[in-house]
Amino acid sequence: MKKEKTIHELMKEHPDKSYREMEKYREADRAEEAGQCVMGEMRKDREDLDWHEKYNREHKLRQEAEGELTIVKGIGNSSPEMKSLKLEVEALKQQLHVDREKYRKDNNDLYNRIADSLEVNESHQKTNGKLQERLTELEEENKKLHDHLDKQVKNAREAGL
Repeated sequence: MKKEKTIHELMKEHPDKSYREMEKYREADRAEEAGQCVMGEMRKDREDLDWHEKYNREHKLRQEAEGELTIVKGIGNSSPEMKSLKLEVEALKQQLHVDREKYRKDNNDLYNRIADSLEVNESHQKTNGKLQERLTELEEENKKLHDHLDKQVKNAREAGL
């Protein structure tokens, strides 16, 4: 173990550092040294166990885990709760299938309604276009008749009628 330096000794080594910085440095050094001591003790504890004892400990833990797994498998698959949950899962699957078919049918019906509506809309647009053309023709014809009547009225007034 190394001898801990005093603040005075640290300040002599690093005259450009402040007292506060030296305190932090010394505390970090102490913490590092404490960590090394703990790690050394842990390493020593691990080395003390021989391989035979390690093997026996691991073997015992493995057997316990296998026993618990066997118990869980035995109870888990045949317990009333598990049977109930399996039945519930099957019921939900069937309901999902029924709902899927219903939504598929509804989707198809809606698709057909949209297609029909688009067809009607196209037909209305064509009819509206024809009506607009006819309206334009009638307005032009009406204007010609109006101009013709105005001309006849003007001629009649000029003739003194």
